Amino acid sequence: MLPTLHHKAFPLSQLPIEGVMPALISGVRDHSQLILKAAPGAGKSTYFPLQLLKQGVVTGKIVMLEPRRLAARNIARYLAQQLGESVGERVGYRVRGENKVSSVTQLEIVTEGIMTRMIQSDPELNGIDLIIFDEFHERSIHADMGLALCLEIQEALRDDLKLVVMSATLEKNALELLMPQAQYIESQGRSFPVEFRYQPLKSNERFVDAMAKQIQNLMVSEQGSLLAFLPGVASIHQLQERLSGLTPNIDVCPLYGQLSFEQQQAAIQSAASGRRKVVLATNIAETSLTIEGIRLVVDSGLERVAKFDLKTGITKLEQVRIAQSSAEQRAGRAGRMEPGTCVRLYSESQLNQQPNVPSAEMLHSDLAPLAMELALWGCNDVNELKWLDTPTSSSLAQARTLLCSLGLIDDTLQLTPQGQRTQMLGLEPRIGSMLVQAMEHDGWSHTAIAVAALIEEPERNVVDFSHSVQRFKERKHSKQRVVQQRAQTLASRLKVKFELSLINEGLVALLLAIAFPDRVAQRRSQGSRFLLANNHGAQMREDEPLVDCDYIVAIDLMRSHGDSAFIYLACELDINQLRDQLSDHFIAKEVADWDDKRGRLIAEERVYWGGLIVESRTLAQPAAEKITEALLNYVRRQGLACLNWTDAANELLARIRCGCEWMPEQAWPKFDESALLDGLEDWLSPYLVGVNSAKALKQVNVAQALLAYLAWPLNQEIDQWLPTHFQLPTGSQKKIVYQPGHEPMLSVRMQEVFGEHSSPTVALGQKTVVLELLSPAQRPLQRTSNLASFWSGAYLEVKKEMKGRYPKHVWPDDPANHIATTKTKRQFNQ
Repeated sequence: MLPTLHHKAFPLSQLPIEGVMPALISGVRDHSQLILKAAPGAGKSTYFPLQLLKQGVVTGKIVMLEPRRLAARNIARYLAQQLGESVGERVGYRVRGENKVSSVTQLEIVTEGIMTRMIQSDPELNGIDLIIFDEFHERSIHADMGLALCLEIQEALRDDLKLVVMSATLEKNALELLMPQAQYIESQGRSFPVEFRYQPLKSNERFVDAMAKQIQNLMVSEQGSLLAFLPGVASIHQLQERLSGLTPNIDVCPLYGQLSFEQQQAAIQSAASGRRKVVLATNIAETSLTIEGIRLVVDSGLERVAKFDLKTGITKLEQVRIAQSSAEQRAGRAGRMEPGTCVRLYSESQLNQQPNVPSAEMLHSDLAPLAMELALWGCNDVNELKWLDTPTSSSLAQARTLLCSLGLIDDTLQLTPQGQRTQMLGLEPRIGSMLVQAMEHDGWSHTAIAVAALIEEPERNVVDFSHSVQRFKERKHSKQRVVQQRAQTLASRLKVKFELSLINEGLVALLLAIAFPDRVAQRRSQGSRFLLANNHGAQMREDEPLVDCDYIVAIDLMRSHGDSAFIYLACELDINQLRDQLSDHFIAKEVADWDDKRGRLIAEERVYWGGLIVESRTLAQPAAEKITEALLNYVRRQGLACLNWTDAANELLARIRCGCEWMPEQAWPKFDESALLDGLEDWLSPYLVGVNSAKALKQVNVAQALLAYLAWPLNQEIDQWLPTHFQLPTGSQKKIVYQPGHEPMLSVRMQEVFGEHSSPTVALGQKTVVLELLSPAQRPLQRTSNLASFWSGAYLEVKKEMKGRYPKHVWPDDPANHIATTKTKRQFNQ
């Protein structure tokens, strides 16, 4: 168990974390691992690292991970101010595209992707003595990956490395298993009382309308500024419009990750004297940030979560209810500085039905970046590392398939030379792969760098990506400065110069196809629908000019509630240019298939990009093996039911499947539905000689094919182990009914088993046949697998009833020792 320290009462002049600071300082000094649970606003992200720095608790560098760029910048700026210094002196930060550290920096605040790069480039983490994982409850992939790698480094390379995991809502039991030697310290925090008001939505009431009403009422009846939590950017803009009628002294400020740093700061800073503020935020405001002057919170109880669909390789953005811990974090914002009020647009019972904490990002995200990190780390088996939630094998398999298609890993899961160069860039695999391949072609690098930077900073409400490229080249892009700065950063990593004027717009779609080979899309015959190279459907708005393109590359798309994904960002593609430049990515095949509608064979030579047929040519008279291939494809599509399933074939299949179930020690082939479909070439194709149409499939002897597939000696032994019939004492042959998942059964007239003391057995004595005992009129009377017990027990009641109903038949007092018969009493006595 983890040693636990609790501290409750602190003077109001102090930050709550000060009460446990002696224990924290000694914990870091004396232990290699420490877990800190502290309430929001306790000072864990600011006061604690500042004291570690001031007191020189470790001699090397301290690195603190923050899940969000906004928090990393603000924490670093605040801590530098406390030291009377500028950012980049003793305290600095590193986030994507921005670096404010120097040779004297002792405390670095970094985002988690930066941390992973630091570990991979220097596995011993030379010069770093302490790593702090802040807000770990957010459970990002990078945080989970970073901690897994750090635990291995600590165990194998650096036993002097110190790790601190901290959050306001930690799952202590799970962390106990992961870090059993860690010192556990808890600060109960200090917050002012918060009044809760539950205002669940009425039927058919939209939450944006309900929230607008609540905010308007609160800003009239209450003092102070207000923070509203919404699920996404679209709802923030809708609410902002509805609040345009608030009094002039109230500023409405949005707060979400895609805003510029200046816009985010405007939302975070305290309102000017004599003014109040309404901040409309996503869950970015749940943790790590203190928004000045807030004493009112309105919580929609919703958030948007990106969930990756393994089948389609597409992320679906779902609006879901928040976990209880998130609701607690949101409400806590109202009680930071004084008593406050939290209005929840849901009921208390709805909240209690939610999980305690959100699920880890690891469990519902694209794992391609993680798979790349594991390959670089040399970890083929994910179980070699310690995880709070181990990545699933199916998710990893899908991610590795994508990496193989991008040419980044090989069949042994090792990084290819291209993969190694890509990994050094520290970019998302698709973009990194595109840049590395572009460097192999003269004149492509400038365009590839522009494409990469523009994908990272997309314009709002722009569907045709080529328009953004054109505006960027003309210096008219809505985020020109940010994109150009990012482009220069990428160019420096690639050790090339970047020139706007050298962007070649004719290469854009080609480069996108390299990054998104599975999202090259072909227009269907009508409407605004496309078929992706991964064989899934997508669509866009019918009034978009791109709907008339024969081919596009879909860059950004989301699964909706229907079958198709919706395309938000794309670019027209010239398929002939793609074939000229990337001919080795196209595959030519001779294909034969059965046309279900026209009822005839189609034999073609086709050229494929992924699952798309980009060219086809009819072949002359197809060879016999191509006809067989076509018929097998037909069976796979239609299912096994399209074959001629006689009673004999069905009964044989049932016996075989029962044998697989009851006698697993025998070397049975797989006979389940999917295995038979997968193995059609092995068992069905030998019986398709001379069969040249779907109709003629009905002539195939399925029972014979199954027996041949079963092979010797099993096709001989099955009749002994699982006989089709059982011979009764009267000489009659009765069929044994076999059904997978059920006991074998034999229906027989009761008089025919008189004198039998036990039920028959099959499967080398492992299964007792259930006897369904029938009346003389073949009506079921009783089922039993224990004849001796039946004769001495339930038979007496059956005899009493049946003797009167069938007086001409034999009903002996001692059936166990009576002669079995098919005759009536008169015939029996003759």
